[in-house]
Amino acid sequence: MRLGTQELLIVLAIAILIFGPAQLPKLSKIIGKSIRSFRAGISDEGEGG
Repeated sequence: MRLGTQELLIVLAIAILIFGPAQLPKLSKIIGKSIRSFRAGISDEGEGG
């Protein structure tokens, strides 16, 4: 399932309403680190198994 432009804009608008514009850079940094960690864990498990 792929997200279109409209869906991404809706998600972004909701995030701004919930967290406020000042918190979005911190939130995006945390999400980016989480995704990188998740991908690293997936690739480590695939190599070791």
